[in-house]
Amino acid sequence: MTNASGPAAAGKSVDARPVKLACRNVWKLFGAGASEFIRQRNGKASSAELVEARLVGAARAVDLEIRQGEIFIIMGLSGSGKSTLVRCMSRLVEPTYGKVEFEGKDLLSISEKELIELRRHRMGMVFQNFALLPHLNVLENIAFPLSIQGVDRAAREARAREVIELVGLRGREHFYPRELSGGQQQRVGIARSLATKPEIWFLDEPFSALDPLIRREMQDELMRLQSVLKKTIVFITHDFDEAIRLADRIAIMKDGEVIQIGTPEELVVKPATDYVAEFTRDVQRAKVISARSIMRPRGKSQSAGEVSPDARIASFSAQIVAARKPFAVVNGDGAAIGEVTPDAVIELLAGAPGEAQA
Repeated sequence: MTNASGPAAAGKSVDARPVKLACRNVWKLFGAGASEFIRQRNGKASSAELVEARLVGAARAVDLEIRQGEIFIIMGLSGSGKSTLVRCMSRLVEPTYGKVEFEGKDLLSISEKELIELRRHRMGMVFQNFALLPHLNVLENIAFPLSIQGVDRAAREARAREVIELVGLRGREHFYPRELSGGQQQRVGIARSLATKPEIWFLDEPFSALDPLIRREMQDELMRLQSVLKKTIVFITHDFDEAIRLADRIAIMKDGEVIQIGTPEELVVKPATDYVAEFTRDVQRAKVISARSIMRPRGKSQSAGEVSPDARIASFSAQIVAARKPFAVVNGDGAAIGEVTPDAVIELLAGAPGEAQA
């Protein structure tokens, strides 16, 4: 596996944000005697050993760290273990072995009462199934988690109105779920999960049941909310296009294992395995690769524009090709650190990324 501190992260600045959530050698095995099996092996087992013991490894030796304020996406094909892993993170499913740490404290060692309080006050969850209560209107659905906490009616309705405004549902407070579109229902689900002001937000394929146009609208809405709220988000998807739009980092899973962790660009440019390379093969590279990756030292010709090192090629490809002149790559201090040429962009768009980076 390649993790955030391994080859996939080479050359990147260290993320100084504190670790909010971490998995330390987490296993979730299904089958008779699973706990004893993995304990006897001190948290180590091969695929052959699992098969011999007739155990299914839904999550296998998972090590990862999620930093405060980042959107961390877990993706993989159906059956890869991504949903099981996220449920282990919140202890909706009990891991068979390992540690799940929230701000450094092992969630597997806390009491049931402490866990309930943590879920109620510091975690938010949104699933593919909106799970709205059909007999409650929008305001009541969103206020429902606060009523479970014992918050008085005036306070919980005031908070519900705040998040209704936040997610763009003002005017629909008294609508019932059946009177809303799919996208509006999902906004209610998002608002309900935000009502308790969670610090970490688990989203399990929340948009996969939506039509493509509504799905993109909800992705935009999530990014807008994140720009305001700065939550720590763990997001599950099987759609790489969705992942590259949203993610700070991505973990790719296969057969219960995390194969590689990295930024979208790192996964595309430096896949750790053939599986990752195949998984990212059809990605439009111009949407992922940054100016930093294809820039060269500044030449003597005049620049026709400026871009940041992190600007995706797709965001300025039309302008640079039309200008037929290089764009300067300028850092946050306003200093030019290189340039991107039209030829490099054209080579990338034509499907020759290796030549473009030469």
